[in-house]
Amino acid sequence: MVSEISDTDDPEDSAVQLAQANSKLGKVKFEVFGEEMIDKEVKLSGNSGRVYLPPAWVGHRVKIIRID
Repeated sequence: MVSEISDTDDPEDSAVQLAQANSKLGKVKFEVFGEEMIDKEVKLSGNSGRVYLPPAWVGHRVKIIRID
């Protein structure tokens, strides 16, 4: 299988792109370093999904990983 991964200096972006390319094959393992973690269910919001996060997280970067 040939995956299309763009040239980037950020190894996190490369890992995400590789995981997306391999997602058709099954589950993949992620190793993530961060400050806090919240486990929530995505709620329906119009034609998309929504996850509410604490106000203290506004302006910070987050990563979302679908686990099922």
